[in-house]
Amino acid sequence: MPETDNNAEALNALSPLDGRYRAQTRDLCDYFSEAALIRRRVAVELEWLKTVRPLLAPNIKASDKDINAVRDKVSAHSVKAEEEKTRHDMKAAEVCIARQLEQNNLGELRPLLHFACTSWDINNIAQTLMLRGAIDKVMLPQLQKIVLALDDKAKQYAALPMLSRTHGQPASPTTVGKEFANFAARLQSRAQKITTTTRDLPAKMNGATGNYNAHYAARPDLDWQKIAREFVEGMDLRFASHTTQIEPYDEHADLFRAVVGANNVMLDLCRDMWGYIALDYFALPAIAGEVGSSTMPHKVNPIDFENAEGNIGLSNALLTHLADKLQVSRWQRDLSDSTAVRSTGAALGYALIAWRATERGLAKLAAREDKIAADLNANWQVLAEAAMTILRAEGNADAYDILKQATRGKTFNETTMREVIESLPLSEDAKTKLRALTPQTYTGIAQTLAKR
Repeated sequence: MPETDNNAEALNALSPLDGRYRAQTRDLCDYFSEAALIRRRVAVELEWLKTVRPLLAPNIKASDKDINAVRDKVSAHSVKAEEEKTRHDMKAAEVCIARQLEQNNLGELRPLLHFACTSWDINNIAQTLMLRGAIDKVMLPQLQKIVLALDDKAKQYAALPMLSRTHGQPASPTTVGKEFANFAARLQSRAQKITTTTRDLPAKMNGATGNYNAHYAARPDLDWQKIAREFVEGMDLRFASHTTQIEPYDEHADLFRAVVGANNVMLDLCRDMWGYIALDYFALPAIAGEVGSSTMPHKVNPIDFENAEGNIGLSNALLTHLADKLQVSRWQRDLSDSTAVRSTGAALGYALIAWRATERGLAKLAAREDKIAADLNANWQVLAEAAMTILRAEGNADAYDILKQATRGKTFNETTMREVIESLPLSEDAKTKLRALTPQTYTGIAQTLAKR
């Protein structure tokens, strides 16, 4: 039986977004809940009413302030109750607005309500504004927190040498900070892509099949395309001049794919951090009261990065489906987009859970400098690249083969690598350069890059 205590709503929720993770996704409810959509629809309807009133009925003495007063009196509950009768969500909103106009002594405006509109004229503007608000106010600020956290780690560990691994094998050293800086730069680039795409979102206001049929039938003397353009641009959206009944979602698809791009960089980061924790490069704090395993008391697990990985997968699955599905519609319109686009909040919700988990995970990381140094000291063979390149610089065409023969597949300590260096056909000056190198100092400009 369902729970009935104070946590019943969360405990009985079908989706973890509204249950287990409710506290983490609550910010998105202001943009993607049913109530949020109804509020935005009502607002757009009334903005259109304010636009057409002076054009179609200049003698009606109703101010914008009078019309605005209606907006806050149309409740989401009343609209949902009306939808039970109409079985049409947009029409339900229209009926409730009309009722409120009557109650506010503005009944003579009712013929102008929803004038020449198809439902999607209102919906596409409402939903695009909701999406932009969620990106600008919730998603991008969270992404920026991670960029700043990575930048802090980059500077903190800029000078800490670390063994690289390409193909999982010991490779030319880097610094811990440089690896954090790599992810900071990548996520900043993805954030800029999301920002640019969000600013370019379009909307339409052109009737049932995008041709202003009803507009010009009623008032052919008005420049309806100009009116629609000014209305859409007044909402700070780009005007879509060519559409069917729906705006074709091409830029929405670009935005969803941009978020997938950020998710994939985040996934790469989480998997790398998980791997470094497994190598004992980073320690995780043992927090009082927390349990790492129900049977192994010693464990402190990288749960934040694992949580992020799982939720990124869910987010990407939904975002990819939306990007692929929304661009495809039969003829001038079918309803499949309407039901699919309702899951935009869920797609971003899973991303938000992942991004916040990543932020928590990064805050817990503390480099174990002794372990990192020991790994470097156990792999002096990484200096083979330096020796080979210096040998080439002295004009030896066989440099690669000489170092390959001496080092490939072998592990060296300081003594044995020094012996290889002394055996090379190099000038004394070149050997002096090589003798000065250690795995700790063979990091190129990694420290400089980490601080940029």
